[in-house]
Amino acid sequence: MKENQIGLQTADTQTAAKQTNPLVRFVDKLYELFDNRKIRFSVIAVAVAVLLYLPMRTNMYFMEVMTNVWFYVVMCLGLNIIVGFAGLLSLGYAAFFAVGAYTTGILILRYGMSFWLTLPISALMAVIAGLAIGTPTLKLRSDYLAIVTLGFGEMTRLAARNMAITGRATGLVGISRPYFFGLHLYKINHYYYAFLALAIIAIFISYRLMDSRLGRAWKCIREDEDAAEAMGINVVAIRLYAFILGSVFGALAGSFMAIKMTAISPDSFLFTQSVNILLAVVLGGMGKIPGVILGAFVMVIFPEVFRGIGQYRMLIFGLVLLILMIYRPQGLWPERSGGGPIEEKTCKDEVI
Repeated sequence: MKENQIGLQTADTQTAAKQTNPLVRFVDKLYELFDNRKIRFSVIAVAVAVLLYLPMRTNMYFMEVMTNVWFYVVMCLGLNIIVGFAGLLSLGYAAFFAVGAYTTGILILRYGMSFWLTLPISALMAVIAGLAIGTPTLKLRSDYLAIVTLGFGEMTRLAARNMAITGRATGLVGISRPYFFGLHLYKINHYYYAFLALAIIAIFISYRLMDSRLGRAWKCIREDEDAAEAMGINVVAIRLYAFILGSVFGALAGSFMAIKMTAISPDSFLFTQSVNILLAVVLGGMGKIPGVILGAFVMVIFPEVFRGIGQYRMLIFGLVLLILMIYRPQGLWPERSGGGPIEEKTCKDEVI
């Protein structure tokens, strides 16, 4: 009885702390505003108009940074399906980026295929890679799964470094840039718009997945795997769907990056690349799509803002990240407080 009373007091204390936290209260106000459809769609329309207008008033450096932001948004949303939605820890996500980039590069250079025709093949290769790594390993949990995905990422990079078809250590050079309805895509503004469109599509798909029956099954597995299995959810199959869909996001982003850079090498797919993408997801808030987008912005823009202090900028970023994880472990974009109807649902309610 006393333990129950202590538990209730602790829960009340945590709820009171959330209500007094200015960040949480501010986010709750934003959630309340965005519950109004007119306000939500008006803000989205203004944001899209500003983003479309930016290339007309900014320089090439700013466009390059923003293009990298949209690239990271797509990559982070893909990893968020695996880590945030399904609760799987993956440390080798750069491998799927490599699969897409090398598939597009090889098909264009070796076989003269149009870039647009390489996209479905890149997605198919990502599905095969996701099945290859996911089928035998997704019964593992936590640290064991992380170690396996880390090994998969390094195996992919080393294979690309030693295979003749991938150009070995030199990589692939001279990938031709495509045409889009007669327009030759070679300017940075073209790729800004291309990656922006890709990011918008990724955001739309992420929201549709989150609100779908599959997304609710992912959430159920993430919160309580044993309860999900007891309710009849095929845990391994549902996890595999997350792994495959997340890998397709990464592969398509890799395909677009290959034609933007016109050259790819194994050094582009180091373990640090996977860590940076994971950091952006954790920094923004795992499972929260606006938070993941915010995390991608921070991961790209922060080093650029502090570029003048050289290598010390990463030290400062590490300290900021450490402080944030201590005082704000939920990420920069917290969930709505107050225990709304979503938080009160059972695993059965989520799936049905």
